[in-house]
Amino acid sequence: MKLRWKIVLGVLGTLVVGGGGGFAYMLTADPKPATVVEAGPTGQRIAADGILANFYPAGGPGLHPAILLLGGSEGGLGKDVRAQAVALQAEGFTTLHLAYHNAPGKSAKLKNIPLEDFYKGLDWLKQQPGVDPGRIGIVGYSKGGEAGLLVATRYPGLRAAALGMPSSVVWDGMTGENYMLGSFSSSWSEKGEPVPHLAYKGRPGSDGLMPVFVNGLEELDQNPAAIIPVEAYKGKLLLVCGEAEKLWPSCPMTDQIVARAKAKGAAAPLVLRYKDAGHGVMGAPFADAADAKRWTGFGGGTPEGNAAARADSWPKIVAFLKAELAPATPG
Repeated sequence: MKLRWKIVLGVLGTLVVGGGGGFAYMLTADPKPATVVEAGPTGQRIAADGILANFYPAGGPGLHPAILLLGGSEGGLGKDVRAQAVALQAEGFTTLHLAYHNAPGKSAKLKNIPLEDFYKGLDWLKQQPGVDPGRIGIVGYSKGGEAGLLVATRYPGLRAAALGMPSSVVWDGMTGENYMLGSFSSSWSEKGEPVPHLAYKGRPGSDGLMPVFVNGLEELDQNPAAIIPVEAYKGKLLLVCGEAEKLWPSCPMTDQIVARAKAKGAAAPLVLRYKDAGHGVMGAPFADAADAKRWTGFGGGTPEGNAAARADSWPKIVAFLKAELAPATPG
C-alpha cells in the first residue's frame, strides 16, 4: 500500500502558495490514474458487468480452486500483484486479479468502495468453467488485506484468506479531507451506506502517515463498530507482517486480530512475522534487487529483509492455500 502521504505535503504547500481555493482543490482533486497492466500471455482482461480484472485460469483437467486477488492503495492493476497472480496460476489456482479503485470505471479515490464489487468478483469467479465453487479463497495485501478480511466476514463460504500487512479495523477513506479535516467517508460501503470506520488522528510525521494510524487506534474503544469481526469468518486465516513497517502499524493490527479471534473463540490465525521487513513483506519473490529496494524506500525494512521475507513467506502462503483449498475428502 503506497500510502498517499504526498497529498498531505501538497496540501501544506498549497496553503502557503495558493490560498484557500488551492487548498480546496488539493483536498478534492482525484489522484493520478494508477497503472493498469496487461494480463500477459497466460491471462486475459475482463471488463464487463462492472468487473475490471485480469483473469488467470489454471491449466489441466478437472476442477481447480480459485483465488480472488487484491492489491493495495496503489489502485489499478499493478505489476507486483500480477506477479502474484501468475505465480498462483502456475500452482494450480484459477485467479482473478480485481481492480477496485483508481481504474477505468472505478472510483478515483479509495473511499466508500462498494463491497458489492468484491462480492460480484467472487460470484463471477465461482461460475467459471474449471472452477470448484466450494474451494474459493482470497489473497490481498495492505488495503486489499483490509478489504479481504472484511469481505471474508461477510461473504459466506470462503475457505482460506491469506492477508499481508493487514488491518484489524475499517479505516476512513484515503482522501485529503479525511487526513486533514476529519472523518468524512469510510474506505468501504455496503448497500450504499458507509461501513463504520475509524478516524485518522493527529498529523503525519516526517516519514509519512504512520502517526495518524497509531493515534487512531488509541481511540478504538470509542468506536468499536470499526473493528472487523474476525470471528464471523469461518475459514482459515493466514496473516503476514513486517516489524520494520513504516506506513501503517500492520504487526500491531495483526496482534489485534489474533487477540480478538482468541477472545471470541474463533480459530487462531497462522501468523508470519519478519523482523527486518516492512510494507514489502508479502508477495511473490522479487524479480530483482531494484524491486526490493523500491519497496524498502517507501515501506520500511531493508532490501535484504524484504527479499528474505518474501522468499520465506510465499511458499508458505502457497502451501497454506493448497491445504485449505484441497478437495473435500469423501465420506
